[in-house]
Amino acid sequence: MTVALAVGLVGALIAAGQSSLVHSVTTLGHLDWAWLPLAVAAEAASMAAFARTQRRLIRAGGTNLHLGSVMAITYAGNAISVSLPLAGPETATGFIYRSYSRLGVDPAVAGWALAMSGGFSSLAFALVLAGGALASGSTSGMTLGLVGAAISLLLTVTVLTALRSSGARRRLNWLVAHVIAASRKLVGRPGPEAADALDPFLDRVASLRLPRLQYAEVMVLAVWNWLADCLCLAFSIRAIGVNVPWQGLVLAYGAGMAAASFGLTPGGLGVVEAVLSASLVALGIKGQSALAAVLVYRLVSFWLVMTVGWAVVAILTRARVPKGEHHDP
Repeated sequence: MTVALAVGLVGALIAAGQSSLVHSVTTLGHLDWAWLPLAVAAEAASMAAFARTQRRLIRAGGTNLHLGSVMAITYAGNAISVSLPLAGPETATGFIYRSYSRLGVDPAVAGWALAMSGGFSSLAFALVLAGGALASGSTSGMTLGLVGAAISLLLTVTVLTALRSSGARRRLNWLVAHVIAASRKLVGRPGPEAADALDPFLDRVASLRLPRLQYAEVMVLAVWNWLADCLCLAFSIRAIGVNVPWQGLVLAYGAGMAAASFGLTPGGLGVVEAVLSASLVALGIKGQSALAAVLVYRLVSFWLVMTVGWAVVAILTRARVPKGEHHDP
């Protein structure tokens, strides 16, 4: 954690210079505290929208999980994703998958829900960017967002269509079975035939679908997930006493989130601060105010959410330890 914080501070220094950072920290001492609860509420709404997306998709498999359980897994998975370098998202996906399985969710349903929520999230992000570009009058940005949305939609539809084709499933089964068999030979650990387990798994995935109205509901939740997070940034800007540049805010926010997706640092630490600060400066906010707003936003959307997530991880871990069983520290 100390290393990550250091990376974030270095990124901030690069973005605004040491003197601007000092002014930004000074600005934080004069916050309009009335806006902070709104920023926290907006971020909580963003996390809730993502959790509801997965809950709705899981329900397609016949399992109706309690929203509180899905929220807990969402916060815990997010904490793992943004804390671990390089393999954070993959580790988080594995954690979420196992957590859903422990709650009785069919493995095929859990895998389908995770894949679909990721596809909807990518599509929603592209649509939000296109809308933000339209509001700002950026034709190139709108075109880029619409192209991204079209690609995300095409990939999702293609995969779903392929999985519903018995021939495509057989070819995929054959390919995966051979890859697994080859890997087992390399490590000298023979096991059961992968095809025997993969066939029913793929058949189950192919059978999963939602009514069109519920697909629309999932899409709305995915869009709200991004917009609520963007609202958290807007409230953070108001908290430092600066008017929100609404016309270009979504594009500036999108630039920061796109930079975070490269995974150069855990949770985009330093990278997001630098890109978001520069984007807000381009919208007319003074350097020290822009950096102060970004620091408030990241305090809420990154540090606070991550802290809650790790607390949930600790609770979930303790709950799985049988009574009377002790572990050495």
